[in-house]
Amino acid sequence: MDENEKRIGTGYAAAQLAKAFATSTGHEDAETRQRADERLHRWASVLRGMLSGVLTIGSRTPVAGLPAWVTPEVVRGGFATGSAIAGGPLLPHETALAARTGLPPQRRALFAHHLTEPGLADLTALLRAGTYRVDVPEAAALAVVAWLLGTGDRNAALALLDEIGPYADRLRFTPVPRDVPAPGPAVVWRETAAEVSARLAGRRPDERIEAMREALTVWNPFADRLLALWLDTVVDGRVAVRFDDRWRDRAITLLDHYERLATVHRRCGKHRRPKENLAILRAAVQDMVGGAGLTARSRGLLQHAVDSMLRRRGRPGSPEHTALRTRQAVAGTAPTHHTFAQLVGERVADLPPDAGIVDVVAVTAPVRAGDQSAPAGAPIPEPIRRIVARGRAGTVEELVAAGVVPSAEVLAGLVPRIAAAATAAAYPDGTLRALVAATHQAFGNRRSLLLRNLEHQVRFDELPWVRALAGHRHATDDTRDHADAALRRLGQLTLDAFPATLLPNPMVRQLAALGREADAGLPWVEELAADIFEGTFSGKFLAAAKIAGELLAGSLYERYYGIDYAALARIDDVDRRGRHAAATSAAFDALCLARAGSGGRRSVAANGTVIEQAQILTTHNLATLVHVGVSPTAGWPDLARRGFATALVLTARIRHNPRPLPTIKDTAYAWRQMLFHLSMPGVDPTTAVELFWDDLDRQPPFVRDRLAPALDGLAHVVAGGGFAADGTARTGRRLLGWTVDRHWLR
Repeated sequence: MDENEKRIGTGYAAAQLAKAFATSTGHEDAETRQRADERLHRWASVLRGMLSGVLTIGSRTPVAGLPAWVTPEVVRGGFATGSAIAGGPLLPHETALAARTGLPPQRRALFAHHLTEPGLADLTALLRAGTYRVDVPEAAALAVVAWLLGTGDRNAALALLDEIGPYADRLRFTPVPRDVPAPGPAVVWRETAAEVSARLAGRRPDERIEAMREALTVWNPFADRLLALWLDTVVDGRVAVRFDDRWRDRAITLLDHYERLATVHRRCGKHRRPKENLAILRAAVQDMVGGAGLTARSRGLLQHAVDSMLRRRGRPGSPEHTALRTRQAVAGTAPTHHTFAQLVGERVADLPPDAGIVDVVAVTAPVRAGDQSAPAGAPIPEPIRRIVARGRAGTVEELVAAGVVPSAEVLAGLVPRIAAAATAAAYPDGTLRALVAATHQAFGNRRSLLLRNLEHQVRFDELPWVRALAGHRHATDDTRDHADAALRRLGQLTLDAFPATLLPNPMVRQLAALGREADAGLPWVEELAADIFEGTFSGKFLAAAKIAGELLAGSLYERYYGIDYAALARIDDVDRRGRHAAATSAAFDALCLARAGSGGRRSVAANGTVIEQAQILTTHNLATLVHVGVSPTAGWPDLARRGFATALVLTARIRHNPRPLPTIKDTAYAWRQMLFHLSMPGVDPTTAVELFWDDLDRQPPFVRDRLAPALDGLAHVVAGGGFAADGTARTGRRLLGWTVDRHWLR
């Protein structure tokens, strides 16, 4: 392991390990401690692997002995743990198959079984019925073998077996059977019914609510009995101090009952507090029964407690007291959110576990007659409805409209099904098309590795079972049009739903895959991590910047950021570095470094300033989206104003923020998105800036004072001015996210 690798890897992994350890041992919530403990073990695996040499951080093959196509377990930051997602213990369907066939419960034995005539017949039947799930790309491999053999392509099948066979004892190469066919690619969901069910089951009772219920249903009635006991002694409004045997027997019974109640009902501690009326009444009874009698002080406390209780609620048994206790009893016995979560969880448990919830309305319908846990007709509380909504199944557009998709990152997690359908369209056979789509969807969930030397992530067509199908793939104009339409659909979805957010890397990868299927040859650039930036950009950044220049030459965007797109268009020094590494442009690298103005310093902040300049020059895929025909549904002015609104919200979060820099960066990114939208045809920047001032004037003073310099700077450029080299103008400042000095937004 070289020194650079140690710098990048070990320190970060150790810090994450320490953080997980602190949470796993010190957090008050048991479930949080359990999740942290799982992270602790994963990061421990990372560190052990790095120190032993089993893991090579930054490589496309990070785990010794496993090829690049194997899906590794990856934790935060792109670090492989050394485990393969398709490995681990046998799954229930594998254990059941071993028991049914009399085979030893070993993966190699099951692998061999699937190559027998009965095993191939079972796989073929699954494929034809569509009753399977590919949860990890490797799970499709033997199904591909079965399909190839079924079509007579024996050579491709044997070549595939030769490549995956050495890993038959470690990895699972078969799909998971399911009872019903999977929904079509048009239907997506954020969480499966099984995941929603687990969330509902994990919803614990609210201890504060349970304590209140206990007070209303247990301790209030007991306090009434104590009060009634003392009221039987009252003479002329004063509590007496002499008692007969009947009173004493009642008192002993109440004290015994108290001990039983205190043993069982431990949530509410109010009855133990010496200054509470119930505790005063009980202590006085205890003193009298014990023979100690009442001191003058305790007699005064007792009299005050009795008078206070009568004044506040009336005498037990009176109409006003009875009405109050009736209301409290109803409130105390009303079903809680925990009860509703259990009730709805039972409904969800009846649904297919590995798909979304098609009919959310039925699942969250009011309580039905006959249900013992809640009264018939009672509505399901909104917090429980929100949990179920996470499993809503529908088109992406429907989920966005329903508010189920709160961020561009969540949206990126939904789109692999759409991209998968477009990718699979080039396979004429319907059975194979469904298998390839399922495989591509599983591949879309593969987490990115931390890579060095500009190496690219493993691509779908590098999977051996996908390569084996190359001869059965027939791209046509129709399939390319299908991919192009899917690309534009996803781009428009992202713009419409999240106009102020960078395209997250998973979305960029899906767009790139669709672009390849559409044979568009367009560059799609990822967001780079400043802490591992190596000081150079792949050649696609230069290509993306040139596309941006074609669109934005002479625009407000070019003038605001001080770009010379004409000069950039003349850069032509792209040079390839290796088989799996991207080509680079030294001139583009130098341009970003010069624009960053960080003096060539090497630090995370300095790296961030250089990366930000590359994002500015390329527009981080926005110009490429426009190039392929994407345009917002509501128009560019609407997106610009929404971008400014996001900048306002983010600016408000800077105040009293102990770690404001991520928020400042997000503010600058939203500002840049807004600048792009303002620079599109049909937008009047002058009018837009006037509206922005109106919006800013309605903000709290802190937001106005912080963001006014940025808006002043924008207005200055709109009026024809420009910024000095340090980003300042006669009025206003240029807003950027990264700086090596203290940021002025702070």
